Amino acid sequence: MSALIPRSGLFDDFFRDFTSGFSIRPLHGNPLPAPGRIKLDVSENEQAYTVTAELPGVAKEDIHVAVEGNVVTLQAEIRQHDSQQKDSNTVHSERYYGTVSRSFQLPVDVDEAKASARCEGGVLTLTLNKKQGASSRRLTVE
Repeated sequence: MSALIPRSGLFDDFFRDFTSGFSIRPLHGNPLPAPGRIKLDVSENEQAYTVTAELPGVAKEDIHVAVEGNVVTLQAEIRQHDSQQKDSNTVHSERYYGTVSRSFQLPVDVDEAKASARCEGGVLTLTLNKKQGASSRRLTVE
């Protein structure tokens, strides 16, 4: 058995945790969604899919939803300005701009004409009606 001591030590771990992403985390305000980290819940009934997505701190004007067949794409533009002022001199000011997006595929095509979207309190709710005549078939595994 090898008696080698690993190079990683207490201070290495401390500084790795301390420095990773330190310069881009907001000091206050809503945390920014990381790319590809839009949290989704998808439920289904006979007529439609209901999708809820968490987009905290994103204005509804900055949310874009595209439906193409059975592929749904969510895109959000994030604009956040953190500011602290003391008297007339600015002590701290940060701005965050970026875009996050996520695409997912549903088992059945969506009727784009009947689809609807609503955003309240940082939660986007999509109602995606299934296209008439579209069906999915479950195969029996032999």
